[in-house]
Amino acid sequence: MIVHQFLRWMADAPVARRAEATSALARAYLHSQMTSEDRDAAEAAMIILLDDPAVQVRRALAEALSRSEQAPREVVLALASDLPEVALPILERSPVLLDAELVDAIGGFSDPLPAAVARRFHLSAQVAAAIAEVGSLQACQALAENETAEIPRFSLVRLAERHGKDAVLREALMARPGIPIEIRQMLLKQVGDLLSDHPLVRRGLKEERARTVVAEARERATVTLASQAGPQDTEALVGHLLETGQLTAGLLLRALCTGNVRLFNAALARLSGMGAERVQTVLETGRGLAVRALLARAGLPARTHPLIQVAVGVWRDLAREISPDLVIPSNPAVARLMIAEVLERYQSQDGVEADDLVVMLRRFSSEIAREAARAFVDRTLAAA
Repeated sequence: MIVHQFLRWMADAPVARRAEATSALARAYLHSQMTSEDRDAAEAAMIILLDDPAVQVRRALAEALSRSEQAPREVVLALASDLPEVALPILERSPVLLDAELVDAIGGFSDPLPAAVARRFHLSAQVAAAIAEVGSLQACQALAENETAEIPRFSLVRLAERHGKDAVLREALMARPGIPIEIRQMLLKQVGDLLSDHPLVRRGLKEERARTVVAEARERATVTLASQAGPQDTEALVGHLLETGQLTAGLLLRALCTGNVRLFNAALARLSGMGAERVQTVLETGRGLAVRALLARAGLPARTHPLIQVAVGVWRDLAREISPDLVIPSNPAVARLMIAEVLERYQSQDGVEADDLVVMLRRFSSEIAREAARAFVDRTLAAA
């Protein structure tokens, strides 16, 4: 009888009052002590309210039920298929919905509904994978920004592959704690690909030179990224670079000549098929013949071998003089000292010409000098 009177009153009440009454009915169903008969009647009333012509009324019902596990399943499912403004709170919050139903929403609804799913608290790996695979850019951005979402590694890769050129998504992924280093490098490459077509980069440069400038910037960023990585992350990065064709002799020369021996060591181990400890021993104590044999086995161009041997010798000397556990990339001043010494020793060898390797070393030296200067200014300002 009470529900009957409620529905008769609803037929003529203003929209705002109907929305308030609908919300009150839903809250009473969820939180008040009711007999089973009253609960059945209240549930029947909510089902009837699904046909209310006013969106405001159906939205009030969705908001009231959206956070409760006790909300009636039939009502929740109907609201999830309603207009976007009604479905949004249900898709974003309702614990009644199954992962399979959320996956269907990702594939079957258009924005902004998939993005609402992506914002769910503690989003499961299954739903996150569906968003990464087929979700819109807006949904993928929301997923990347959702710190509570469980995003599998392969889904992070798909996000980077599909939308890595989008600045919002890229920055959100980079800000996620524990993001794998190889995915960070993928995002760096996406930035480089964007820059290669930028008018400011192409202005005054031929196409080949523009590609070279962007490739070197990407390599420099990759080596900098690797300088902050531990052994396992470094090995993962090397595997990614090899798979994507980015593990070039130029990148390895940059890593070694600026002091990132850990990256160089991991790359040689992967390319040569030798154990990392054996490679490390050769680099630290091996004679010239052993080093050259290692480089040949790794498939590095023969013309780079003399330069690599010089760089290895300089690194050994600096390690003895400064610290046996020297990690040069973390100290721009020492990295500058190393590249300057490599350049001087290499050019002083008999038969060395001012070729592209010398030009490359001079560029490395210039870049490291700027980094060292910036580090000096930062320390000075911090001290002041």
